[in-house]
Amino acid sequence: MAGEFSKFEEQAIVIPEGKIQMRLAGEGEPLLLLHGELGFPGWMRYHRTLSEQFRVMAPSHPGYDESDRLDWAMHISDLAGVYLQVLDDLELSGVKMVGFSMGGWLAAEMAAMDPGKFSKLVLVGPMGVKPEKGEIYDLFLNVATEFLEESFLNPNSVEEYATIRPDEPSPEQEELWEVGREQSARLAWKPFMYNPTLPYLLRRLKTLQTLIVSGKQDSIVPLDSLRIYNESIPGSSLSLIDQSGHRPEIEKPEDFLKLVTNFLKQR
Repeated sequence: MAGEFSKFEEQAIVIPEGKIQMRLAGEGEPLLLLHGELGFPGWMRYHRTLSEQFRVMAPSHPGYDESDRLDWAMHISDLAGVYLQVLDDLELSGVKMVGFSMGGWLAAEMAAMDPGKFSKLVLVGPMGVKPEKGEIYDLFLNVATEFLEESFLNPNSVEEYATIRPDEPSPEQEELWEVGREQSARLAWKPFMYNPTLPYLLRRLKTLQTLIVSGKQDSIVPLDSLRIYNESIPGSSLSLIDQSGHRPEIEKPEDFLKLVTNFLKQR
C-alpha cells in the first residue's frame, strides 16, 4: 500500500496570495479532480486508477489542508475564478474535470464561467442546486464523523472506509475536518449549499459533454438536485449507481470507475 501512495508528486502552485497544494500523477490528457467539503480525502483507489490513463491533478482548495486561505474568497464562485486563473497560468485547455459533492458545485461554476476550457465534465453527487423535494444534508449541524457515516449506505462493506473515517481519528485529522467545515461554512452558508442562479448559468454548457453521477441511495444530496442539474445542462446524462450512498467513488469503485472512465475516453 505504501508504494501505491508514493506514486504521486506534490507541488505548490503559487497564486498571488499564497499557494495551492497540488498532487500530480500519471500521463496523458489533464484530468482535474475537485474534492468535497471536508478537504482532500487521501490518495484513494479512484485516484490511482484514473492516473493510469490520465494526468491527474488533485488540489486541495484554498483554505483546506495545506493550501493557503484566501480571505477575500467568500463564495464557491470565487474559488472557481481562482482555479480558472491557475489553469490559464498552466496554459491548459481541453481539461477533463470531475467534482465530488461540494467540489461538483465548484466544477459546475467553473464550467459555467468558461465552458470552452473543458472537454468533459463529471459531477458526482453535486451540491450547488436547491432541490424542490428534500433538503441537502446540514453538514454544519453535525460533526464530521456523523456526516461521513451518513455519506455511505453500508460503511462496513466499504474497503476504504477506514481511510475516510478511522475508528479513532488522530487530533491532526480532526483538526483538518474542522478547518474544512469552517471553510465550507464561509463559502456556502448563505444561501445554504446552493447558488440560486446556477441552473440558469448552466444553460451555457451546450457543447460540453457532461455526466452527472450519484449513488441511488444518496442521503446527503437529494436526487431532485441531480434532476435539476440534468435538466439545466443541455445534453447531459444522469447515472445512478445502485447500493451506494453519497460517495460511489469509494463505496462502489468498480462501477464508478467503469462508468466514468468510459465517459471520459469517449470522443
